[in-house]
Amino acid sequence: MSDQIQFIVEKLNQEPFRKNYNLITFDSLESMQLLQLLNDVLGEIDPKHAVDIREELPEQTAKRMLGLLGILKYKPPGSISDLSAFRQGLVTGSKPVIHPVLHWLLQRTNELKKRAYLARFLVKLEVPAEFLQDDTVADINKQYEELMEAFKNLHKECEQLKTSGLSAAEIRRDISAMEEEKDQLIKRVERLKKRVETVQNHQRMLEIARQLRLEKEREESLAQQKQEQKNQLFHAEQRLQRAQLQLKEMHHAVVDSKPESLMKKLEEEINFNSYLVTEKIPRELESKKNSTYFLQKVVAEPAMSQSDLNVLEIKINEVNAQMNQLIEKRMMKYEPIDSKFSMYRQQASIISRKKEAKAEELQAAKEEMSSTERQMLQKTNQAHELEGSEVLKGDEFKHYVNKLRSKNTFYKKKRLEIAEITAEYGVLQRTEELLKQRHEAIQQQLQAIEDKKGISGYSYTQEELERVSAVKSEMDEMKGRTLDNMSEMVKKLNTMVAEKKASLAPVIKELRQLRQKCQELTQECDEKKIQYDSCAAGLESNRSTLEQEVKGLLEECVQEESNYRYINCMKMNLEIQLQRAKEEVKAYVSPDPQERRKAIREQYTRMILEQENLGKKLREKQKVVRESHGPNMKQIKMWQDFERLMECKRECFLKQQNQTAIGQVIQEGGKDRLVL
Repeated sequence: MSDQIQFIVEKLNQEPFRKNYNLITFDSLESMQLLQLLNDVLGEIDPKHAVDIREELPEQTAKRMLGLLGILKYKPPGSISDLSAFRQGLVTGSKPVIHPVLHWLLQRTNELKKRAYLARFLVKLEVPAEFLQDDTVADINKQYEELMEAFKNLHKECEQLKTSGLSAAEIRRDISAMEEEKDQLIKRVERLKKRVETVQNHQRMLEIARQLRLEKEREESLAQQKQEQKNQLFHAEQRLQRAQLQLKEMHHAVVDSKPESLMKKLEEEINFNSYLVTEKIPRELESKKNSTYFLQKVVAEPAMSQSDLNVLEIKINEVNAQMNQLIEKRMMKYEPIDSKFSMYRQQASIISRKKEAKAEELQAAKEEMSSTERQMLQKTNQAHELEGSEVLKGDEFKHYVNKLRSKNTFYKKKRLEIAEITAEYGVLQRTEELLKQRHEAIQQQLQAIEDKKGISGYSYTQEELERVSAVKSEMDEMKGRTLDNMSEMVKKLNTMVAEKKASLAPVIKELRQLRQKCQELTQECDEKKIQYDSCAAGLESNRSTLEQEVKGLLEECVQEESNYRYINCMKMNLEIQLQRAKEEVKAYVSPDPQERRKAIREQYTRMILEQENLGKKLREKQKVVRESHGPNMKQIKMWQDFERLMECKRECFLKQQNQTAIGQVIQEGGKDRLVL
């Protein structure tokens, strides 16, 4: 309890309450102050309840607070019999009632604010059924419900936008950045326009550029349409392949089957589907509905703490134990009589469970088969995309195998030929090596003969000369062709240079004149710029000094003006105070009692006496109320008991009237007779 009060005091001392309480001052609050504090917290949650409870009746206050607590889904502690005590404690401002309510409200203030805001629009106004018979009222009620649904959708979208991470500051920064980019683009466009205006036929060039841009956009749209059509064509081809595959499978199934087997298969599928529709799916649907109902019921209830969950678990365990005891008693009571029926029931339940298990296995197998078919179709499509051919089946696959066998025999023949060629290549390579060895031996013999004759290196020199002469002839031919090509290229370049010179001669003349004029203008611009800079510097220095002088004089003027106004106000205040003092002295010294009563001193003295008398009366009244509080509460309790007694008598009287409608009771001789 102390933790609860400490939490309440901490929350009340924070924003937006700022009550500056401590544990002692909070515990010493009276009932009216506690009720006003509870009303302030409720007013913070829903501003419509921010009122002064002294300006309304206690019944109205209790009704208003109970209505808001009901909307906020506050669940008072205790059973149903304690609800009247809770209402009574709320009316009287009892601490055991107010403290838990304050603790619950201050724990979840933000959540309750949102709930109170939504309750203004989502608490449905109940219209009696007899009023809904009117078409106008029914239409307005329907429109009211549609607006409520629209509000729900808009609130959901608003919450999603709040949680999406987009803040107003980021949006403002993005908008400002976009505006800056827009200004930069506008300036850039203006600069480009100024540049383009100096070009000849700029309007025509702009029109051509616009047409080029339109054509590019059209080209992009056509390319996008082409891509979309390609995608559509690809999807259509895939659908066609799937349809062809299904058609082939159906053909194979029809070829290998008979009408009796097809009928049997269809009957099995019908029985299975009827079992699913009539027994399995309705049972699963009912269980889903029950679980959904319980989940909605749990969501509609207020948030529960760990202690509440522990209490519920204890209750669940107790109920389960009671159920088990009742089942055991029932089995012990009916076991001798229904032993045979129980055996049949067990067999039936076992069969039904087996049936359900087999149905689930069959459904899982069908789902697995459908997933396998989808995977096979995907693999077929992938194979078609990679190789460009479909997956073969049946006779096509056999034909493909025969074709592979013929290719295998052809491959073996070619491999034998390659082996023969390889062997022949080895023989030729060996022959080449032998010939090289013989050539080297002959060269050695020739070199020995040349050494004997005194002409060593003759054969090598002759071969080298023949090779060099052949290379020289090739180089001469290449040089001749290169010189011819270069001479032709020089002629072409000379003609092109002459043509360019002739075409550029007038332009060069104009350029020379423009360069000379540009130099003159640049020199003149530099001189003018120097003059402008010197003049601007002088004017800027004069302007800065004048601005400083003006600023100082303005500040001095403002200071003097404020001093003048302050002195004038002080003078007027002193004059008024002096006049009031003279009037007070005159009235106080005056011999006339009427004039003396007008004096402020006399008025305050009279008011002090009145307040003291009023305080004495209130203290006496408080004492009387405290003394009569106990008897008055007893009298209220007696009147409530009397009211319940009269209500009970009224109900008994109504029941007696209902009984007299059936018959009539006649009293004779101390006996009662019922006459129908």
